[in-house]
Amino acid sequence: MMEHDNQSKNGVSVLYCGDRNIEDGLILSVLSLLRQTAEPLHIFVMTMELTLGERRILPVTQGTVRYLDGYVKQKNQENSVTRIDATGLFQAEMPTANLDTRFTPCCMLRLYADQVPELLERILYLDNDVLCRGDYSAFYHQDMEGCELAGALDYYGKWFFRSRLFHMDYLNSGVLLLNLGRIRETGLFARCRAMCRDRRMFMPDQSAINKLAQSKRLWGRAYNEQRKLRQNTVFQHFTTSFRFFPWLHTLTVKPWQIEQVHETLKLHEYDGIFQEYTDITTAMKGYSQ
Repeated sequence: MMEHDNQSKNGVSVLYCGDRNIEDGLILSVLSLLRQTAEPLHIFVMTMELTLGERRILPVTQGTVRYLDGYVKQKNQENSVTRIDATGLFQAEMPTANLDTRFTPCCMLRLYADQVPELLERILYLDNDVLCRGDYSAFYHQDMEGCELAGALDYYGKWFFRSRLFHMDYLNSGVLLLNLGRIRETGLFARCRAMCRDRRMFMPDQSAINKLAQSKRLWGRAYNEQRKLRQNTVFQHFTTSFRFFPWLHTLTVKPWQIEQVHETLKLHEYDGIFQEYTDITTAMKGYSQ
């Protein structure tokens, strides 16, 4: 399952999940993390191959992971990028009720992380459309004793979904610090997988996590900014948002859509990362996949 494993107990462990379509975002997100820490980075990419009728899901390529692993090692020899083939895990416990939703089945791969024994107890999960622009060490190294996961409120969902009437606690699942040790003890992800198998849901993995988590810790929006860049933003999450002018509409711009980031979002904060990304993807065109 693990195609190479050189994780140490020191440094920061980060998990991404998805199919081949996440590769651009993966590269950008990893580059942003590299700029914000001197600690060794251990990147894990859970991916899979799946055929659903005429729909075929292809995994993140080995070539992309090998190239990225070599690149991060140029910054620090202790850095690593490791590919995890989760095809078998997924096929053994399919989220049957949610396979044909608007969200790719790969969104639910994070719910299988507890079944990968090589992953240590503490790991930072990031969606591939998350860029880091600040020091995240306080978030990553927080005390997680007795806590399953930590994150920030969902910008819109916090108003509509909550376990108690006057208490906002609905987390966005794009940035989560996972205590896999505790999650394995409580069976949180196992129960989430069962829920995704039996009950059709909107945003199935996020809904299941929020419904079933017994202990979660809330951090401010700076650690998962889903609306617009602010002065204290640590993680910016390029999610779909609503805009009211000149008419009510949704807006979706992803980090790899560089021209739209500049022209639509008027955002040049990440131009250094964009240039590095362009250099890497150009070099990768001749690299064996």
